[in-house]
Amino acid sequence: MNTIAEHIADFLKQYPPFDNLNFEELSEIATSIRVINLEKYKTLFQINDVLHDSFYVVASGVINLSVIADAEETLLNKCVEGDIFGLRPFFAKNNYMMTAKAREESIIYAIPIAVFRPFVAHNPEVLDFLLQSFATNTSNPADKENLSGKLISDNVYFSDQQSEMQYVQLLNYNNTPLKVAPTAIVQDVAKQMTDALTTGAIVAENNIPIGIVTNTDMCSKIATGRFLVTSTIDKIMSSPVVTVIENISLAEAQLIMLKNNVTHLCVTKDGSDKSDIKGIISEHDLIVAQANNPGVLIKEIKRSQSTKDLKLIRDRLTNLIQKSIQKNISLSNINNIASEINSAIIKRSLELAILDLGSPPVRFAWLSIGSQGRKEQLLCTDQDSILIFEDVTADKYRDVKDYFLKLGKRTTSNLEKTGYPLCPNGHMGSNMLWCKSLTDWTKQYNNWINTPGENSNEISSIFFDFEIAFGEQKIEEAIENVIFNNVKNNALFFDFLGNDALRKNSPLTFFKKFNIEEEGEHKKKFDIKTRALMPLIDGARLFALSQNIRGVNNTYLRFKQLAIVDPKNAEIYLNCAEAFLTLSKFRTLEGLKNDSSGQYINLQELSKVDKENLKNALAPMRELEELIKTKFKLTQFS
Repeated sequence: MNTIAEHIADFLKQYPPFDNLNFEELSEIATSIRVINLEKYKTLFQINDVLHDSFYVVASGVINLSVIADAEETLLNKCVEGDIFGLRPFFAKNNYMMTAKAREESIIYAIPIAVFRPFVAHNPEVLDFLLQSFATNTSNPADKENLSGKLISDNVYFSDQQSEMQYVQLLNYNNTPLKVAPTAIVQDVAKQMTDALTTGAIVAENNIPIGIVTNTDMCSKIATGRFLVTSTIDKIMSSPVVTVIENISLAEAQLIMLKNNVTHLCVTKDGSDKSDIKGIISEHDLIVAQANNPGVLIKEIKRSQSTKDLKLIRDRLTNLIQKSIQKNISLSNINNIASEINSAIIKRSLELAILDLGSPPVRFAWLSIGSQGRKEQLLCTDQDSILIFEDVTADKYRDVKDYFLKLGKRTTSNLEKTGYPLCPNGHMGSNMLWCKSLTDWTKQYNNWINTPGENSNEISSIFFDFEIAFGEQKIEEAIENVIFNNVKNNALFFDFLGNDALRKNSPLTFFKKFNIEEEGEHKKKFDIKTRALMPLIDGARLFALSQNIRGVNNTYLRFKQLAIVDPKNAEIYLNCAEAFLTLSKFRTLEGLKNDSSGQYINLQELSKVDKENLKNALAPMRELEELIKTKFKLTQFS
């Protein structure tokens, strides 16, 4: 082996994942490596470039990885000595999604994927390292202390909740695959594949897979003349078939294809080649799945030019939520993802309204309240929002408010066209009651907190669950300060809020039967929103405000946070957190099934096990109720 290759092998041995290979293997790889000298500011590859046949390791210097978002180039990461980047050709077929440019004069090692792939397939540690990085968009998964040797994904998108979004990479595939008998003639199968517009056919006996034939087999075995077109298909099929279980994730499918060096996977009932065929996954399906990545949806939202575009994306979100639940992905992760996409749609709806109306006369903030303010809006429930604009002089107030009312109406109309119904109670930024200046909003919150119950029968507690969707962050912070400064030691406010939380009817009767609706269109159904979810939401809000927990509006996370700040009652809070997720899942499934808000559960359609699970999830509510009475000394309430 030449001395340059030896030097490269020695260098690679210091860094993961190469430290999992022996020197002999590294030496073999090193002889195929190209050394690239990149001058300062020289680009190695850029967004939308066709994929290279290699991935890269920084030998010296610094490489900047960046993307273009909102017409700005944003630096994602700096790769230094030992860092790996440009992995995209390993796992995806679509073009690069970032730019790699030398920040200073650099030396790069280009490692051919064809040479490296066999070592990956036979070294699970190497494979896991590469795949985990690519699939989760993290830095080096082995590198918790940010040491050198980071591995940078090329599957990047933007989001404040970036770390949460990686959990959902869903895979739709052909669940009516072309199946042929082993005695079928090659020529006939080729025609069937062409007619079905498919790149693969499963060879089956009694719906059990015994082989697979792909376009590659047709090209390498028939077109080359090795076999005649009159041969039976079993002569050219690949066997045994690589099989996977139903509801496989994108990351898992990528891993298995890479490991087995195949372009198609057969989906079976139990994942083995001894059970019934359920579908076929092709490389093309992986590319389509990446297009449904939540980050890709957010990019598409930012580029949308109409409510029609936004509606199509919102429909894809519904599909994403449904598939995520089927895969048993944690509901709290699904909530985060849905919230990010909903927020992006709200923001774009506002931007489209501003493009029509012209620039706002002063700074403002659009706050989502209610379920979206809590990051709990999985279904297309109605919109809830408020609009707060900067204080202006009295002579300008009317004109400024007039602009923002128009903006509110245009935005809520855009959202309605996108699929979010208008709030029947009028809790929206388009309503003159909920579109006002910061000073007016300050007075409103002061009244709600210091004289609760006066001038209104309810405190409109959803106004205490908010998240900025667009505008000036400082305005949101100002409102938060008003709330937390006023609630401190405010017994009257907590007395009112506590009684309000306890006023909801119990979900179960004295005999532990479900409290169902007795009349109306939902007769005999269980109101899971009012009787089960709202008491938990109200309880979490009440305790979070009393414990001065800021910046956490999500019910599940509020309970988790309460368990930390009030360890004596941690068990109650944690039980309530889990109950909230379980009940939310019941509601979401009901809503998806009936294209509704999921508020009313038809108990007759639930299995005995589901009914029991639903009943068990209601158990912690009794403890929460007692805790509210004890903490806030509420012995009598109306």
